[in-house]
Amino acid sequence: MDYEHIKGVFERLQSRFGWEPMTEAGLTIGVKLDGQSVTLEPGGQFELSGAPLTTLHQTCAEVNSHLYQSKTIGEELGIGFLGVGFDPKWSIEQIPVMPKDRYRLMKAYMPTVGTRGLDMMFRTCTIQVNLDFESEQDMIEKFRIGLALQPIAVALFANSPFVEGKPTGFLSTRGDVWTDVDAARTGNLPFVFEPDMSFDKYVDYAMDVPMYFVYRKGQYINALGQSWRDFMEGKLPALPGQRPTMGDWENHLTTIFPEVRLKKFLEMRGADGGPWRMICALPALWVGLIYEPQAQAEALDLISSWSQDDRDYLRNEVPRLGLATPFKGGTVQDVALKVLAIAQGGLDRRGYDEGHFLKQLHVIAESGMSPASHLLQLYGSSWGHSVDPLFKEFMY
Repeated sequence: MDYEHIKGVFERLQSRFGWEPMTEAGLTIGVKLDGQSVTLEPGGQFELSGAPLTTLHQTCAEVNSHLYQSKTIGEELGIGFLGVGFDPKWSIEQIPVMPKDRYRLMKAYMPTVGTRGLDMMFRTCTIQVNLDFESEQDMIEKFRIGLALQPIAVALFANSPFVEGKPTGFLSTRGDVWTDVDAARTGNLPFVFEPDMSFDKYVDYAMDVPMYFVYRKGQYINALGQSWRDFMEGKLPALPGQRPTMGDWENHLTTIFPEVRLKKFLEMRGADGGPWRMICALPALWVGLIYEPQAQAEALDLISSWSQDDRDYLRNEVPRLGLATPFKGGTVQDVALKVLAIAQGGLDRRGYDEGHFLKQLHVIAESGMSPASHLLQLYGSSWGHSVDPLFKEFMY
């Protein structure tokens, strides 16, 4: 899929369903409607960013509407949409770069700070959910739960076992990619678990993350590797004498990629892209864990004895072994069953009749079979060691 193909989808979203264009340098790079946007990731990944909503029913309906619109247009244009965590077939060299200047800057910089940055940009795909908080202390508790349990989401949603047509040895190749993208802006943020964690501490962390760019008059100005703190003092080499705006700060925050990212809400970033049922299951998992007081307290208690070494171990090992990863005398599968019990209780007590959205996750946790496990079974049997059937059988 190159940009010209994808532009045709954007044009029909506008003409048929009333979306408004988002442009850069005269090119449509996204569309927006009623608080939602559809934008392009570097390798043409199609990203719906939903509006802020109250219930999982509303969120799932929004996804259904998006998939209906995209599928209808795609069928006319001979385009399919696939939900997986890592491109199963194409090499980086075969994937067209989308026409956004910030991606051009990132593509040049990534190989200087890690070995997997280009994989992350061009070949990975995720389902994420954004959740807000009601106080600084509430943010801290939710942040800690999100970081500690992100590997459990990686295990449950693992759906990226192939690269360039062959199994990689990982259930979530995407999860493994994130372990060597750029240590300065990724990871599971040990400082969040320190007693003095606060909004200020996250701001200090973010100011120490090297910059990518400054956006001025429709142009991305190269500030790769430069210091935000120098920018605050008017000493940024890319823009001598200028100081940042709040818009610059908001842009800078989007260039930080930890397992959970703090803005005016928390972004849960661990899960692989997946089939329709998994799209609705992802927000259900996190809403159940941290949007109901008893569930949040139980989740906090579950992780309270875990050390930073435990959290690092899970982040590094779960992408390979998934639910079978040994942990504290049992396996990650045992932890996942406890996590899902907490989330189920949280959803039930919320009172919106949302519990059924976790059904697929219960099946995965009880069986120990992630989506990737099923893909590998098919690859070794009816698919005849080819990934090509995946594109037909798992298309939305």
